[in-house]
Parts: sequence; structure tokens; C-alpha cells
Amino acid sequence: MTTPTLLRSVRVTKAHKLSAAVLAAAGATAALTVSAATGDAHAATSAAPAAVKPVSANGQPVGANTKAADAPKAGDAKDAADSATLADSVKVTAVAAQGHTAKEAASRGADRKPVEAKPQYADNLDGWIKESLAIMKKKGIPGTYEGLHRNIMRESSGNPNVVNDWDINAKNGIPSKGLLQVIQPTFDRYHVEGTANNLTDPVANITAAANYAADRYGSMDNVNSAY
Repeated sequence: MTTPTLLRSVRVTKAHKLSAAVLAAAGATAALTVSAATGDAHAATSAAPAAVKPVSANGQPVGANTKAADAPKAGDAKDAADSATLADSVKVTAVAAQGHTAKEAASRGADRKPVEAKPQYADNLDGWIKESLAIMKKKGIPGTYEGLHRNIMRESSGNPNVVNDWDINAKNGIPSKGLLQVIQPTFDRYHVEGTANNLTDPVANITAAANYAADRYGSMDNVNSAY
């Protein structure tokens, strides 16, 4: 009875040893498989590092924050629109101001009367007579070049500084002077506005004498002797 039991024990022991060997081999195979898988994963990770996305401190992808920062904000768009509107308003105002200024300038130009060029007269007897006739025409005083020239030559020979110191007027202290030999009281009464207030001034002397002759004789043209 004892011998069979020992045999069974021996057999069981050998079976156990065989199972342990099988299990050990299987464990080694599994370890190799895991090691190989880990190596492949590490190789894949090393080969494609670009697939890993960096993460910021707040846990959000860095790219997302960058895109959000680069995206135009609504406030910025409104400011840009307001600036454009203001610029347009300034342009419109400037154009309107230019148009208004141009209209004002045109209006002033239309209101201005052309300035008449002042005639130039020679500083001699011919010039004095012509200038006197122009003034006489404006003042409505009659007379012609011939009438003035004729009386001037008789009275002073064309010398504006001649003084008569021998006739009755000279004896009375008011001698006749100038081209048409006019006394001071007559000059003062018939002086033509716009001419010099000087008895011996050629033009003032002629126009005052012509004004006196027009009042006394109708025109200097009607005077043929001392008057």
C-alpha cells in the first residue's frame, strides 16, 4: 500500500516541475513581447515628435492662445471704422471749405470795380493844359485847349511863376500870379476840388481861372483880353 503512494507523489512532483517550466517559458515570452512593444512605442515617439502639442500653463494648447491673440477684436474693428468715418468727415469738410472760399473769392472779384489807370501828363505847358481839361470835363467846366492856350500865352507866356507887380491888384497887395494871372481871392473862391491848394500850381491856376471865366463870361474861350 505504501509504494503506490510514493509513486503518485513522484509523478505529481514531476508534473509540477514541467508546469513550472512551461509557465517560466511563457513568462519570458511575455516579457520579451512587452519589452518589444515598449521599444516600438518609444521608437514611434522619437520618430514623430511634432505630433506632441505644447500646452500652456493654463492647460490650453499654445497654438489656440496664439490664434486667439492674432484674431481681430470687435473693439479694434469699431475703432478702425470710427477712424475711417472721421477721416471721411474731415475730407468732406475740407472740400466744402475750399468750395466756400472759392465762392467768396469769386464774389469779391465780381464786386470789385476795375481800377482806372491814372493818365500820365507831361510836366510842361501842353501837359498842364491837357490835365486841366480832363479835370474840367469831370467838373462840368467848359473850355477848349485853344481857348486856354491862347489866354495863357497872353497873360504869362507860359511861365507859371510870373507875378504882376505893377497893376491895380499889385498896388492893393493882391498881385496876379501864375499862368492865367489869378489873384488870391479869386483863386480861393473858384478853386477846383482835387487840385493843389496853391495859386501858382499850373493845373490849379488854370482850372480856377477857367471856373471863374465860366461863371463870368460863359467860358475861357470867350475871353480875348484882360479879364
